[in-house]
Amino acid sequence: QLQLVQSGGGLVQPGGSLRLSCAASGFSLAAYAVGWFRQAPGKEREVSSCISTSGDFKKYEDSVKGRFTISRDNAKNTVSLQMNSLKPEDTAVYYCAAALSCTSYSMRSLYYWGQGTQVTVSS
Repeated sequence: QLQLVQSGGGLVQPGGSLRLSCAASGFSLAAYAVGWFRQAPGKEREVSSCISTSGDFKKYEDSVKGRFTISRDNAKNTVSLQMNSLKPEDTAVYYCAAALSCTSYSMRSLYYWGQGTQVTVSS
């Protein structure tokens, strides 16, 4: 089956770090840009970060800029999100998803989704 499989997530204290991974199964992730979406309780889904097909372009939402780093290893068919200096407001379910590009238009037309993983930042 064509799918994205996520790993990582969990509970951390404010200021802590987590690393999320997204692995493609049944297709080449290199053909797609990949975004990390998140949805917190009572809030709309947002794109926290996105990486282009080659990895040469990366985009971050302002609130995570300087704290999150998105990367990819096309040889391993994976995309990762390193989250440092985590804040309680980062608490959300995080999803990776494959798109044609990191444009706003492409971020609304997604081909494959990961199953989601909970990230909770709390003291």
